[in-house]
Amino acid sequence: MSYHLPVMAQACIDGMITDPDGVYIDATFGGGGHSRLILEHLGEEGKLVGFDQDEDALDNVPEDERFIFVQHNFRYLKRFLKLHRIQQVDGILADLGVSSHQLDVPERGFSFRFDAALDMRMNQQQEETAASLLQRLTADELQDILSRFGEVRNAKTLAEQLVAEQRVKPVKTIGEFLTIVAPLVRGNRARYLAQVFQALRIAVNDEMGALEDFLNQCLEVLKPGGRLVVLSYHSLEDRMIKHFLKTGNVEGVQDKDFYGNIHRPFKVLTKKAALPTAEEIERNSRARSAKLRIGERKEVT
Repeated sequence: MSYHLPVMAQACIDGMITDPDGVYIDATFGGGGHSRLILEHLGEEGKLVGFDQDEDALDNVPEDERFIFVQHNFRYLKRFLKLHRIQQVDGILADLGVSSHQLDVPERGFSFRFDAALDMRMNQQQEETAASLLQRLTADELQDILSRFGEVRNAKTLAEQLVAEQRVKPVKTIGEFLTIVAPLVRGNRARYLAQVFQALRIAVNDEMGALEDFLNQCLEVLKPGGRLVVLSYHSLEDRMIKHFLKTGNVEGVQDKDFYGNIHRPFKVLTKKAALPTAEEIERNSRARSAKLRIGERKEVT
């Protein structure tokens, strides 16, 4: 089963692990590339918990007694740590976005390169697919998704056309979807379709809602001195993470006390997002749009 190379792997490891015998989280296990590297840097008493809602990830679980796999979305971080009697952790890594494996398996429906069911579910057990999402949305709701999550230039026109076509015949496959979209493509076709597919994927999987839930729980489960390490691949995610590390909330609203002192729960270790080297991008094309941000949890006062 083919998965992408772990992005900015050494920078992630160096940024997260402060105690080899500590407890760490790989919140986006996927192919297990980052997890295997983390385990190599942990001592005998170290522990790693991996989260992934995609059942395909089960095939990559390492045989290591220091590793615990949780087949659930990282938005349930605190619940499952409690189930495993873990109160606080020393570091959390999240590598966001869709995996190369998901993009390269046609029947998953994530890529416009193949004709398959219009699916896009990261959790294959959930009912909502991209096809069912399109069937229930109004033109205004679809326009909002295309604009916010994909920054699609002609979101209104595309949304209205898709909804109109749905009334005639429900769109169930990528091929049917592309036939409708083709006359409306603006600019570079691949870039345009990537934006449209990104928007639908984010909506189907509630990625922004899940990320916000996850980040808020990181505040609770990270020990003072614990590190939050996040790789993002588009501006929406990166903006949320930047705001969260700076203010403790995804909106970026400053929390001030009675005396006007600003509450900053993290020491930001990456003033500007760290970027992959040209050599890594040449070796691993997925790294091209990656941005890495790291924060250290301050003492709780």
